[in-house]
Amino acid sequence: MFSLVKRIKLIGFFFILPTIILLLVISIFPLIYSFWLSLCQWNIGTGGERMFIGVRNYLNLLTDERFWNAMKNTGLELILGVGVQFLIGLGIALLLNRTFRGKNWVTTLYLLPMMISPVVVGCIWRIIYHYQYGPLNYILNRVSIASVNWLGSGSISIFSVIIADIWEWTPFMMITLLAGLQAIPDELYEAARVDGATRWQTFSALVVPLLTPVMIVVLLIRIMDAFKIFDLVVLLTMGGPGQSSETVSFFNYLTGFKYFNMGYASAMAYFQLLIIVIIANIFLKSWKRRETI
Repeated sequence: MFSLVKRIKLIGFFFILPTIILLLVISIFPLIYSFWLSLCQWNIGTGGERMFIGVRNYLNLLTDERFWNAMKNTGLELILGVGVQFLIGLGIALLLNRTFRGKNWVTTLYLLPMMISPVVVGCIWRIIYHYQYGPLNYILNRVSIASVNWLGSGSISIFSVIIADIWEWTPFMMITLLAGLQAIPDELYEAARVDGATRWQTFSALVVPLLTPVMIVVLLIRIMDAFKIFDLVVLLTMGGPGQSSETVSFFNYLTGFKYFNMGYASAMAYFQLLIIVIIANIFLKSWKRRETI
């Protein structure tokens, strides 16, 4: 009997063995290997030998001005970009949580930017931002405002990327928060009305507490996604002019696949991972703290 059970377990193991091997090859091995690379100096562009240097790559990151400029731009995207997406998304979700004719059509129209490929979004905004022929500068000129060099100005280019990202991803915030709002039972709104609560009291004392778990999840998802923003930077500015709109992901790409400094690029990737893990833990702890209240 024991041998039969053992044989069944062995057969089961052989059934899942291909999946285990696949995971080891495509996930675990690259993870371990890239961490090893982050501890080495290895420039494959010059054909140099791989040399173990310990944590020197990580220490170099701390004094790398270009890296911290990319971190500053990524921070702007996280705070300004995701923050505005959240506020606009919440506002639209509150409006769409009402009953009116054509609500389904309006909701679908709001979702369109999210359905478009990021490459197409980049091309659309490249046309919108065009200095001479773009519709945005045309509108500004019609109200007697001079044309703005949206993609060619070092002080504006990162905000141009953020605006395009807000346009693309606000619908994601909206639809997720709308789902959370519609999960709140109508009876609670009725009870608030019977108790004489104003709209603001209903929102602050009823909607916000019940919607907080959804808010935490949607913010966490968008922050993790925004930390990796790459496509819009490539399509709109290529990190320029100069390095004014470089984000961490784009600088990491340049370091690894243009300058071929694989050790430094790997260290940068793990630094990014560490920050994302810290942010995720802060959000998850705030969620758990709320559940224990």
